Formats: sequence, structure tokens, C-alpha cells
Amino acid sequence: MYAIVEIAGQQFKVEKDQKIFVHRLEQKEGESVEFENVLLIDDDGKVKIGKPNVKGAKITAKVIRDDVRGDKVKVFKKKRRKGYQKLNGHRQNFTQLEIEAISL
Repeated sequence: MYAIVEIAGQQFKVEKDQKIFVHRLEQKEGESVEFENVLLIDDDGKVKIGKPNVKGAKITAKVIRDDVRGDKVKVFKKKRRKGYQKLNGHRQNFTQLEIEAISL
């Protein structure tokens, strides 16, 4: 059984006991979170597609870590023949979730 769920503006394919990284959420470590923006559920070949969400479906997850930082992304800007160069770095903050249940 798997589901497609929208979390913090991104879509994820999740299964029970799966660990995923999502953009920083407000919840702290050990807290439970429910997501109701379930777009699709596949229950052993029985597919339910939402319009836009599947009614009555929700995903329950537990926050494992809320202080994870992603890899550094370097942003380099240059304008040719002008002598302009700029280098900037960015590290995104993530929250690690463990999917506990997918309910209909």
C-alpha cells in the first residue's frame, strides 16, 4: 500500500515505515503529524484518485529529527564582459519524518 501526499508544497510517494526528508515543519522531535492532502492511494491494485484529494484519507507521521540540513548548493552569477561575478551558497533546512500509518 502506498500513497501520494502533498507535504509543504511538494508531492511524495510514501509507504508505511518509510523515512523521508521534507522542508522544515513547525513540529518538534517526537511529535505526531497528520497530512490530509492525499492525492492518490493504491491498496494492492485498488487505486483511488482524489479530485483533488481522496476524501477521508490521511497520513500519520512521526517527526524523527527537525534539525537536518541539506547539502550546500552553490549559486554562481556572472555577466559576461562586465567583470561581474557573484558566488552565493545555500543550505536548506529539512525535517525527517517516519510514516506510521496510511488510513482511508
